[in-house]
Amino acid sequence: MSESKLLSFWDHLEELRWMLVRSAIALVIFAIGSFAFMPWIFDHLILAPAKSDFFLYDGLCRLSRAFPVLLPDLCDNEFSIQMINYELTAQFMRHLSTSFWVAFILLCPYLLFELWRFISPALYENEKKNVRWVFLFGSAMFFIGCSIGYAVIFPMTLRFLYTYSLSDVIQNQVSLDSYMDIFLMMILAMGLIFELPLIAWLLSQIGILKKSFFNKYRRYAVVVLVIVAAVITPTGDPFTLAVVFLPLYGLYELSRVFVKAG
Repeated sequence: MSESKLLSFWDHLEELRWMLVRSAIALVIFAIGSFAFMPWIFDHLILAPAKSDFFLYDGLCRLSRAFPVLLPDLCDNEFSIQMINYELTAQFMRHLSTSFWVAFILLCPYLLFELWRFISPALYENEKKNVRWVFLFGSAMFFIGCSIGYAVIFPMTLRFLYTYSLSDVIQNQVSLDSYMDIFLMMILAMGLIFELPLIAWLLSQIGILKKSFFNKYRRYAVVVLVIVAAVITPTGDPFTLAVVFLPLYGLYELSRVFVKAG
């Protein structure tokens, strides 16, 4: 290896180190800020779906009253989750861990920018233009997915599971850890699911995925997506199923747009 190549390697390693340092510092700063505001975040955002006045429940109630023939009764003014904590340290540890996750979600665009700044010197001008838009699109889709997970998927799943009764003798009480595990899992999962168009584009660029795949397997995809939607929101009514299925199917068709013909 020549001295110039060796120097280039160490230069890249140094740049990688500083990228990680900047990202870690930003993450710590945002986590500290999230920690300071976490009581407000918990009361007004994280625990909002646990109350009957959450905007989704109110909207569904209004729709069911406006179209009683088409929709089931979606009003439940008595819905309220009783949350309990078993472990002495659980609230403090959740305070810390949730601060980190909130900081990570908010920092996703900056982290992608740091990644872009690290790899951009190795790209040609036309590649830089394409990858720049890919990072912007990926960030936007991630936040859209997280928003849908928070505003639609998690609340509907939460209300169904909490109101489901195997026996009248059994009273539901939700632990803090159980609530937060499902909350974070569904929001982050929806954020990642909405990256499917980006993944499809990447697979298309390396020649693995073609438009013919989407045309050939569309019927199978519809069946699979209906099953996935039914698992996510097992309420049984067609309206709820459609609310979850349509965004997922939209992702399938959007992914097809970003794939090369063939």
